[in-house]
Amino acid sequence: MAYNEIPTSVKLFMEEITQRCGEEHADWAENFNAAFANTLLTTVKRHEDGTTFLLTGDIPAMWLRDSTAQVRPYLVVAKEDEDLAAMISGLVKKQFYYINIDPYANAFNEEANGAGHQTDDTQMNDWIWERKYEIDSLCYPVQLAYLLYKNTGRTDQFNEDFVEGVKKILHVFKVEQDHSQSPYVFERDTWRKEDTLINKGLGAEVVPTGMTWSGFRPSDDACAYGYLVPSNMFATVVLGYIEEIFTEVVNDSKIVSEAGKLREEIQKGIDTYGRTVNQAGEDIFAYEVDGKGNATVMDDSNVPNLISAPYLGYGTTQDERYLRTRNTLLSKENPYFYEGKFAKGIGSSHTPENYVWPIALAMEGMTTEEKSEKKRILDLLVANDAGTHLMHEGFDVNDPNQYTREWFSWANMMFCELVMDYFDIRVEK
Repeated sequence: MAYNEIPTSVKLFMEEITQRCGEEHADWAENFNAAFANTLLTTVKRHEDGTTFLLTGDIPAMWLRDSTAQVRPYLVVAKEDEDLAAMISGLVKKQFYYINIDPYANAFNEEANGAGHQTDDTQMNDWIWERKYEIDSLCYPVQLAYLLYKNTGRTDQFNEDFVEGVKKILHVFKVEQDHSQSPYVFERDTWRKEDTLINKGLGAEVVPTGMTWSGFRPSDDACAYGYLVPSNMFATVVLGYIEEIFTEVVNDSKIVSEAGKLREEIQKGIDTYGRTVNQAGEDIFAYEVDGKGNATVMDDSNVPNLISAPYLGYGTTQDERYLRTRNTLLSKENPYFYEGKFAKGIGSSHTPENYVWPIALAMEGMTTEEKSEKKRILDLLVANDAGTHLMHEGFDVNDPNQYTREWFSWANMMFCELVMDYFDIRVEK
């Protein structure tokens, strides 16, 4: 069952945003209303068993990461709308059902129909659309389960599948602290090097650091080095959520202890290995490292990225190392920072050169304290939507009519969250 019309609570919230925008920001309201309605009307499928499947957009599969980000802004409304909260709870249940099928997969089919990348050289099955292992794919569902609890008090998402899924997450994170002991390999027959792992599917060689390894970035592009620092930052936050959930709601001291130990080890790894220096010789966070001394100075547009750290709950926007890192990444020192006639911001290896991403722009806005900067970015996003009133994956900084993905729900909802943030409406963390 999909939504055939917008729930009354959502309509009222859209009206509230429209009023707050007023005449001065009427274009923000137009895009907000289009995007906020679009996700419910086009991506949500509620199943008879109480679970919820979410399309990522113009790809007929559900990403663990994207689906969380797609519904996150609705948590503000779900406080007062039990049915909306139930829809989100159903998504958490679906996510953990999938994690229990395979914690290494990043995207799943609605049914066991064998769709997707079945020819990849990895352990595929009919449920899996794609099996690119990404730390964040395991972090986001825990985040959603936790935020649903904090914003609505709801606990039915912490079911048996959730408990078993958390055990699998902890196991995978621990195994991948020493990737040489991992059962995971991934190769794809492709001309695009970002879509496969080198070294017979094992990825670039790494040595243990305390951090946990990731094969791919949140962009679904291969990591250059196996320790993806922003995803490890996110993992420490989520492990803290697990400690809280299994103390306050699900009484399991063993899981609390296991998560706490893992969180401390990963944090120590970030502190010891997750840093580098910029061209000015300043101490900043690296994007990726291998534990052998190699590090990348860059940021990608997909979240978790380094700029998103305080948004995800890792540190604050005022931390000195974060600010040095941010300034570096919003400059030409970041190979994926583009500036042109119509826009400037961060793009990705996943899209063409000079394409910036609305997701990255929205995140830039949500991690600054400057209201004027938030306004600049919102104006920029609306002006560069190619007349669609929706966000796309990426667009050309010199010609916004050139863009990728006609329909990208994650980007739509990140825009909505930035509008909400501008008016000091935020999901409780």
